[in-house]
Amino acid sequence: MFFTLPRMNKIVRVLNILALVLLLINIIVVFFYAPTERTMGNVQRIFYFHVGTAWVGAIAFFVALVAGIFYLRKPQVKWDTLGLSSVEIGLVFLTITTAAGSVWGRPAWNTWWLWSPRLTLITIAWLVYAAYFMLRGAVEDAEKRGRFAAIYVIISFITIIMAYVSIRVLRDIHPVVFGGTADTAQGAAEGLQEFEGGLESMRMGLTLLMSTITFTVIYLAWLFNRMRLQYLKDEVDSLKIRVVTRLQGGGT
Repeated sequence: MFFTLPRMNKIVRVLNILALVLLLINIIVVFFYAPTERTMGNVQRIFYFHVGTAWVGAIAFFVALVAGIFYLRKPQVKWDTLGLSSVEIGLVFLTITTAAGSVWGRPAWNTWWLWSPRLTLITIAWLVYAAYFMLRGAVEDAEKRGRFAAIYVIISFITIIMAYVSIRVLRDIHPVVFGGTADTAQGAAEGLQEFEGGLESMRMGLTLLMSTITFTVIYLAWLFNRMRLQYLKDEVDSLKIRVVTRLQGGGT
């Protein structure tokens, strides 16, 4: 593993406390510091959670991609564990992002869901990464499982890139928060003006930054907790093997 168990325990405790404190501060900032958006009112506040979790979800899948590359270069359990942990957490954040976007879309678009290019690609990405666990469960050999999983997460990241690019090159109702778009890709007016106008406010921008930092720290806390759990599981499995081997040797 990357750290010894005592070292990891200390990191986990620090990250857990920091994540909890930041989460509480972020909730206060979102609901009491950020101004109320003029068009959508208080419903717009879910935007801070939606963007923050979307950002962290993309980061988590990128970390899994990097771990997959390192595993293919040098097959080590630590890289496979990092990739597995990051995909698990990324899928959670992607689910939160989709749910938050759906709640925001109900008053903005008068519907919970639209099969626009962005939302369709997000659904595909969710299904692709969910299938990652089916792949791991279908391969018994640890080395083959790690190799297949590494290749899979590298290829799967294409779905995240496509979802990001879609609203910049295709006509989509989903608003563009960061970056520009092609002239032919401007989405419908619903939702677009609220985001562009809101981000011009310094307080809204600071709230968005705070939310992004908070969810990034939460991701790190969850990641270290998950890797620590896997470390303990591997230690227990190793202990079982040693005990069984000793008992069998004693019996003969």
